[in-house]
Amino acid sequence: MTSLAQLTEQAKSSAALTIRVNGTFTCDDDVRVTSNKSILGVGAGSGLTGCGLSIVNASNVVIRNLRIAKVRAEAGNGDAIHVQNATRIWIDHNDLSSDTTHDSAYYDGLIDLTHAVDYVTISWNVLHDHQKCSLVGHSDDNADEDTGRLRITFHHNVFRDCGQRSPRVRFGNPVHVYNNYFVQTKDFDYSYGIATTMDAGVLLEANYFENIPEPVHLGEGDSDAGNLVARDNYAVKSGKILTSGSVAAVPYSYQPDRAADVKTIVTGYAGTGKIKP
Repeated sequence: MTSLAQLTEQAKSSAALTIRVNGTFTCDDDVRVTSNKSILGVGAGSGLTGCGLSIVNASNVVIRNLRIAKVRAEAGNGDAIHVQNATRIWIDHNDLSSDTTHDSAYYDGLIDLTHAVDYVTISWNVLHDHQKCSLVGHSDDNADEDTGRLRITFHHNVFRDCGQRSPRVRFGNPVHVYNNYFVQTKDFDYSYGIATTMDAGVLLEANYFENIPEPVHLGEGDSDAGNLVARDNYAVKSGKILTSGSVAAVPYSYQPDRAADVKTIVTGYAGTGKIKP
């Protein structure tokens, strides 16, 4: 696809497609993505500015190697990648950002997962320069729909200068956060790394924290506390990693990298231009 019109038409079609995005398209409303789509950026700079991708009531979707930036809260769902009532989603090797000069209401999220989303993997992305980076579960009042779902994996991502929500989790259990690099180089009026709320279960494993004053919140805002198990994390000039309760078993086999090596590994291989789509 070499234009926004082409991308929009093909992404919402009913066919199973691999869609290659060649260029940067400026837009102000969501690009809707339906089931059985792989959307792949060409090179290191292809993607969207001003609007994001919306994956709603869909399954079997791959988003790889795209740059998505500066999605205003008023542009569609207001997220770089918005996933709602969807399953089997893979978000991989993308670069997602806005800026930190505006207040937290000017932009919404970079990756927001809501309304019974299930079986999502978020891997090898760079999320940066944003106030509220990733939300799992949108409301404290949505337990009936979300309990038993929102099973999400975040691995080998960079969260750089994310003020909050890396991620903020409601109800999901397990949410597996492993081998990610969290770093802050800017000052925020209010900041934390991961928040577990509303009886969520987060397994925080073999991550690298650098200059993160409050890596974990147990509860956030008006939301009740969730559960968090932490093991084998590595912290440099960062606060204490809080823990509470227990977390459901992770339903797959994996071998995490050593936490002390994560900064080098992830900064070397995460983001766009690192794979051939």
